[in-house]
Amino acid sequence: MMTRYYTPVDALLTHVDQALRTVFGQPVTTGRPNPAAGAPAAELQPVERQEAGRLMRVNHTGEVCAQALYQGQALTARLDPVRDRMEQASIEENDHLAWCKERLKELGSHPSFLNPLFYAGAFAIGAMAGRIGDRWSLGFVAETEHQVVAHLRDHLNRLPIQDQPSRAILEQMKKDEAHHATQALEAGGAQLPWPVRTLMKGAAKIMTGTTYWI
Repeated sequence: MMTRYYTPVDALLTHVDQALRTVFGQPVTTGRPNPAAGAPAAELQPVERQEAGRLMRVNHTGEVCAQALYQGQALTARLDPVRDRMEQASIEENDHLAWCKERLKELGSHPSFLNPLFYAGAFAIGAMAGRIGDRWSLGFVAETEHQVVAHLRDHLNRLPIQDQPSRAILEQMKKDEAHHATQALEAGGAQLPWPVRTLMKGAAKIMTGTTYWI
C-alpha cells in the first residue's frame, strides 16, 4: 500500500477546505448523536428563545474558534503525534459545531456574522502557538479548554431552565472540553504564564461580547 506524502501546498489547500467547511458549510463529524435528541422540547417565551439563541450563537462561534486554533496548531506542530492529536480533537470539536448550529436553527437564530474574522484570528494564534513549541502548544490547548469549561458553566446558569435541548448540548460539550484539557496535559502540555492566560481571557471576552449581539 502506497503512502501519500503531502506537500506544503497540499496541507494549505486542506486547511482552506476545512476553513470553508467550518465557517460556511458542513464540517466532518464523528457521527455521534446530538445530545439534544433525547431531551424534551422546550416551550420558551419569545424573550427566553431570544436569550437562548444568543447564548448558543456565542457557543457556536467558540467552536468555530476552536476549529481554527486546532487547525493552526496542527499546521505548525513539530511532532507527528502532537499533530495527530490536534487533528483528532478538531474532528471531535466538529460535533459541537454541528450540534450548536442545529440548535441555533431550531431557536430561529443564526450564526455570528463575525465568524470569518474570528476564524482567521484564531487560526493565526494557533499557528503561532504551534511554532513556539509542542509543549507550549499543548499547554495552550489545556488552558483554552479550561476557560471554555468555565464559560459553558456560566451559560448553563444563564439558559432558561426549561431549555433542556440546549442544556444537554452544553453539558456534553463541557465533558468533552474537560477531557481534551486532560489529554493535552498528559501529553506534556506546559502551564502557560499568568500574563498569557489573562490575555486569553480578555480575547475571549471580546469574542463573547460581540457575537452575543452580531
